[in-house]
Amino acid sequence: EVQLVESGGGLVQPGGSLRLSCAASGFTFRSYDMSWVRQAPGKGLEWVSAIAGGGGSIYYLDVVKGRFTISRDNAKNTVSLQMNSLKPEDTAVYFCAAVPDRVGLLSRLAVGRAPPSNDVYWGQGTQVTISS
Repeated sequence: EVQLVESGGGLVQPGGSLRLSCAASGFTFRSYDMSWVRQAPGKGLEWVSAIAGGGGSIYYLDVVKGRFTISRDNAKNTVSLQMNSLKPEDTAVYFCAAVPDRVGLLSRLAVGRAPPSNDVYWGQGTQVTISS
């Protein structure tokens, strides 16, 4: 059974930092591209960042470039998102997502295309709130 368990969300002031982590199990982790996807209240899904199975390719949404850093540890089956200089508009539920590498997630995101929904495994999400 595929499981993705996020942790690390919370409430921080603007300009603060948070580190999200996702522990994966039930699949061959290195064969999956991993991603962080967020959904703000009343808005659709936004693919924030992604990292290829081997870690050699990385994607960032333009509005988070220079502030967020994604990383993965294939020995521990974990993926993390370090978020710095947080803004109120970063407030959202953040989901960990796993996509088989055959789908070409990073290539799709680079041209604004989401992966087929049937190819995505999702975590339960963690709330990130940026407010003073």
